Amino acid sequence: MSISKDSDRANIPLDDGTDLADFHSIDPESGVKRGLKTRHLSMMALAGIIGPGLLVGAGGALSSGGPASLLIGFGVIGMIAFSVMQSLGELTTLYPSGGAFTQLASRMVDPALAPAVGWNYFIIWLAVLANEYNAVTSILYFWSEKVPIWGYFLILWSAFLAFQLIWGVETFGESEFWLALIKLGGLVAFYLFSIIYVSGGVPGTGAIGFRYWHNPGPFADGFKGVAKVFVFCSTFYAGVESVAVAATETKNPRVAVPLAIRQVFWRIVFIYMGGAFFFGLTCPSNSEQLINGGSRALQSPMTVAIQNAGWEGGVHLINAFILVTCVSAINSSIYVGSRTLLFMGQQRMAPAILGWTDKRGIPIPAIIFTNACGALSLMNISTGASEAYSYIVNLSGVSTFLVWGSILFIHIRFRQAWEIQGYRVEDLPFAALWYPWLTYFGLGANIFLALVQGWSNFAPFDAGGFVDAYILLPLFPVIYCVYKIVFKTRFWRKDEIDLQSGRRRDLEEAKEIATGELGVPQPWWRQLLKSF
Repeated sequence: MSISKDSDRANIPLDDGTDLADFHSIDPESGVKRGLKTRHLSMMALAGIIGPGLLVGAGGALSSGGPASLLIGFGVIGMIAFSVMQSLGELTTLYPSGGAFTQLASRMVDPALAPAVGWNYFIIWLAVLANEYNAVTSILYFWSEKVPIWGYFLILWSAFLAFQLIWGVETFGESEFWLALIKLGGLVAFYLFSIIYVSGGVPGTGAIGFRYWHNPGPFADGFKGVAKVFVFCSTFYAGVESVAVAATETKNPRVAVPLAIRQVFWRIVFIYMGGAFFFGLTCPSNSEQLINGGSRALQSPMTVAIQNAGWEGGVHLINAFILVTCVSAINSSIYVGSRTLLFMGQQRMAPAILGWTDKRGIPIPAIIFTNACGALSLMNISTGASEAYSYIVNLSGVSTFLVWGSILFIHIRFRQAWEIQGYRVEDLPFAALWYPWLTYFGLGANIFLALVQGWSNFAPFDAGGFVDAYILLPLFPVIYCVYKIVFKTRFWRKDEIDLQSGRRRDLEEAKEIATGELGVPQPWWRQLLKSF
């Protein structure tokens, strides 16, 4: 094939009408507003969604598997998450359209795959949202019992709903930027405390070093414990892919999306691997507080570590920090969940009312419905906060593996169609690292983990745990088959996949070209640096 032909085809200019639409502040397809800045998306990728799922849930993972299992779980799931984000970066930079990978499933594979991916993705955010409400109401009730848990929930539910409906995406992006900075600052402070603590710098404690790796030991329950940790870790990592959902509401996706995707590498290393290492270093896996945390205050490894260092009142500091992360996580969960519902409502995969936006670009019905699903957290009134958290985590874990596996499969189909239709890899604005090896590794790992994540329920057989772990697994093919039969869809051939629709130019393209962010060749070392 000739270079000129490939280059022309890969960079086909959009028609005049579409060019004008690219510079509108309201997306013409989805109706949302393009108001997120590059720094908003970058910080969302680096520290967005991080909340009690990591800070509190890591305690359950640590007690189930031990410090070595925690590191293994975070490391393996981190490699899988990295593969997913490389694939997603390539797809989303080229197609920053509404619906993200849900829409791409319809275009690259089969329209029936889109609702299966979309509804499983919404289930993930339903679970995350319920967990965050569960954590924040438990903390507030721990501080004061004058208001019942359901009362705290109603107050918070109304406040978050008002924020999402009144101020719009620009204020959401700005709030997430500053809240993410606070989260990063809090983690840095804990890491510094951990180094001082284990080195004997806290008066009256002495150096503990790697004491908890020897007693109670690196593994709490052998391979069974490792398998349990994988379920927790999949929930902790859920959300790294949310930058693809936000791409439609980003002013300059061609610059913002690749930069945000690259931030995920540092998120994996600093936040997840760093957290796993220091949690296991400063908190024993057999701590009574982790195992029997009670229903009033969810116990975090950070709380246990600070109290073991001699500061009993440290629980209030950690709870305050967790409360701040909850504000960010709940806000983000409502945002991502509502945008997922918005697209599905616009594409006949959900009730049409959920696909409506007002003139400001706010999807009001989808936001109200998503926030209402947070009421699932009220199960902690009868079961206790810790048990409620475990139920919801196990329920959503398999959905994460199914959605991630689907993203990787969509990427494989895209690359196959890209090659068959005569395009070159060099024409992609962002090319995934180590394709196809990394992509196939991620796909295989997600399939494997989706099947074995409930392995701990087999011996001895736990019927309730088995149902909790696997009930959502058959939901994926059921949705796919029902939609396929009802709407008579078909699996696209590679040569008929649409590779042109969905591209758009940045709102601030002229500024980006002037500053060298676009259109300027970069040396090889800078390209390598940008990969991370």
